[in-house]
Amino acid sequence: MGMQDGRSLLAKSFKELLFRWADTKSQWNDSMSQGFERTRLQTWEQDLKSATAAMDHMAQILNQAKRDCS
Repeated sequence: MGMQDGRSLLAKSFKELLFRWADTKSQWNDSMSQGFERTRLQTWEQDLKSATAAMDHMAQILNQAKRDCS
């Protein structure tokens, strides 16, 4: 699996998690669910943004290294 494949899978998986969370939230909407959303999902979303940005940067570096070695 390449860098872009991994990045795409990560983004797709998080999108699926948010979709399922929306479904769950319609049944579970109390202070605990709000706390979970605030402390977990929002944190994970920020982590995902950081991870995908790092993966994009690494992909650029790897592509440059491939060009340099050709």
